[in-house]
Amino acid sequence: MQALFTAAARALAIGDALGALRLVALHEDPTALALRGIAMAQLGEHGRARELLRRAARGFGPRATVARARCVVAEAEIALAMRDLGGSTRPLLAALATLQAQGDLVNAWLARLVAARRALLLGRLDDAERALAPLRPVPASPARLRAVAELCAAELDLRALRTAAARSALARAAVAAALAGVPALQAEVRAAQGALEQPAARRADQGRAEPLVLDAVAALLASGALVVDGCRRGLQCGAHWIALARRPVLFTLALALAEAWPGAADRAGLIAAAFRMRQPDETHRARLRVELGRLRALLQGHAQIEATATGYALRPLAAPEVAVLAPPIAGEQAALLALLSDGAAWSTSALALALDASQRTVQRALVELAEQGRVRAVGQARARRWLAPPLAGFTTVLLLPTALPPG
Repeated sequence: MQALFTAAARALAIGDALGALRLVALHEDPTALALRGIAMAQLGEHGRARELLRRAARGFGPRATVARARCVVAEAEIALAMRDLGGSTRPLLAALATLQAQGDLVNAWLARLVAARRALLLGRLDDAERALAPLRPVPASPARLRAVAELCAAELDLRALRTAAARSALARAAVAAALAGVPALQAEVRAAQGALEQPAARRADQGRAEPLVLDAVAALLASGALVVDGCRRGLQCGAHWIALARRPVLFTLALALAEAWPGAADRAGLIAAAFRMRQPDETHRARLRVELGRLRALLQGHAQIEATATGYALRPLAAPEVAVLAPPIAGEQAALLALLSDGAAWSTSALALALDASQRTVQRALVELAEQGRVRAVGQARARRWLAPPLAGFTTVLLLPTALPPG
């Protein structure tokens, strides 16, 4: 029986789920149930897989701590695939501690990777960095795990615009994926490598509409220019980052001033952009002065905002130029579409967690996108999930939640 289970585990390691099922489909002991659960997960039957793993965990009993911990890790990986991102990570972290204490390093590494991938999906990049830290450099683990670890490291580097480090990690991932011989993993590595060559943003200042790949974005941000970043909603000047994602009026004013540079933006245009007023009166002009005063305070030491006869002009103090980065996807729902572009089925609650927004806000945005035919829903009520076709032709790395400022 043990030889049968070993053969099934080897089949699962190379992605041969059907081969594994042929070996254990008729067995009901806990080990067989766990192997069947993993096989069903590889076939995309996540609900059935979760049920089998829970039955296996109950069957192992309280003394089989390592076996139960492995089931917890496998179930956490299935939850990740289902984009079921709610709940606590304590069971996963407890399982990680158990596996590490008992010397099951391979499954402990898998638990770390699950924790890191979950944190990446939610935009919690500091948590992902901490989870990956013990695996950098990636230890001598099975090729499949090495490939996944390098993919996670590459994504973290991409989100921080460390493109050279990301390329190196992806090259190592490609070698590991080839050794693992898992076609789906090899395709994932190729897709990640392709993202480096696709436009990630547009430079939209001084009448330009120039697409930029990630290397060009990183070079622009490192050039010392004062960059108004429409992808991550903030201002970059050298190593200094000013986050304006939660201050939309100030970001709109900064964007309008940067688009008008080296000239001035007129008052009526600034009021219309920031306050959505087409017929301003003296109260709107007073409010504009107040908001510009707040923006001046944030820009202190980096740029000045000068009043002109007709409006206001942005004057960088040390930066050689002012640049505007526009997102590759237009519209307020760009970040939402970026998350959905991975092809997975997301619940509304998972999207709200990732975007740090209320479920109601996300639901309204999804309804608008569904009316435009850009997303679709499957299932009903609590089982409803949202899908969108992959966004070909550009990468959405800069639109994903809480991307790190470079440096």
